Amino acid sequence: MWLFSSLPRDSQVRIMENTVANAEKYFGQFCMLMASYARKTAKLRDKSDLLVKQLIDYANTENPELRSTMKNFAEELAKVQDYRQAEVERLEIKVVEPLKRYGVQLKQTQAEIKRFNKVRNNEIKQLEKLERLRQKSPSDRHTLAESNVHKASLDASRTTQQLEETIDEFQKQKLKDIQKIFSDFVTIEMVFHAKALEVYSSAFQNLDNYDFERDMEEFRAKIHIASGNYDARPMSTTHPSSTLPWSTSSQSVRSTLQRQEDSEEDSEENELQDFSNPEYAQIRR
Repeated sequence: MWLFSSLPRDSQVRIMENTVANAEKYFGQFCMLMASYARKTAKLRDKSDLLVKQLIDYANTENPELRSTMKNFAEELAKVQDYRQAEVERLEIKVVEPLKRYGVQLKQTQAEIKRFNKVRNNEIKQLEKLERLRQKSPSDRHTLAESNVHKASLDASRTTQQLEETIDEFQKQKLKDIQKIFSDFVTIEMVFHAKALEVYSSAFQNLDNYDFERDMEEFRAKIHIASGNYDARPMSTTHPSSTLPWSTSSQSVRSTLQRQEDSEEDSEENELQDFSNPEYAQIRR
């Protein structure tokens, strides 16, 4: 505030106007981008919910070992989406809403500057009027005009002090708010990623422990029964053919799941939306 007091009034007003205009520009952009960030995070949650639904449906078509593995994996993925839902809600409350409120505060501060400019212009007008009277009649006393100038100057000084206090408080609050808003943003993201990493680690372990040999034994038994070949010697399981779609390593399973996720992200918005499956009751719509 002492900086403002030491400056000519026109310079003061320019600094104040630039301060408010700068905040209006960037806080508006921050609000728009963070709202978009929250919406896209919610869309990612929805896509992941669909993936969980499809994983459960797929698991029900497979042999016991893979069925159990995929259902456990789907449950872990569902937990991540619960954390992501909490992330979206916290972003809206702690980041987007505080940025939205700045729209009202900026309008109030701009109104204060506008009021000051009006008072300042009146002071200048009265000074110009007095100067014209003095030039027209140098020897006369212009008591009324001088009184008007004095009154306008007092109003301008009082308004200047009020505006200095307003803009000083605005600037202080703005600096504190920008620190808190983005500190909250980082905290929200750290909490989500820490919890998600814990769940993803469990999901990875679940997939890594999958023993496809048990499912292969059951599958081959079904093939032999279906063909009536009861005496056929069992196929070698030491080196299963890499061309068979079911003979995949844990890494291949993970790659396939990743491709499924990528494909789901790029698909049209006509995916199956039926969440009535009891096994999927924990997932939000």
